[in-house]
Amino acid sequence: MNSSVAKIYRSHQQIVSDVLTITQDANRSGIQITVLCQKANQSHSRLRNLLTKLTSSGLVNKIEYNGKNTFVITEKGKLFLEEYTKFHELAGAFGMEM
Repeated sequence: MNSSVAKIYRSHQQIVSDVLTITQDANRSGIQITVLCQKANQSHSRLRNLLTKLTSSGLVNKIEYNGKNTFVITEKGKLFLEEYTKFHELAGAFGMEM
């Protein structure tokens, strides 16, 4: 049985945007990596690597409490997400895929 449904892959930038959006939606309470894995549709190891990069660049803060890691978006992360969204919409207006 052939499937005519094409798989749509997200770019690295789209995955970063998704992770930041999900983290932002969690508000100040933050989000644990397991929930973030499910919502972002990423493996634990891949997401852990991405979160390390986002944390080191100051876009996300990692809060350790009772042996669990919770992630919270920073003001810098919110600004990045806002600017990325503007750029993505502008590129889309010119027919460019991002």
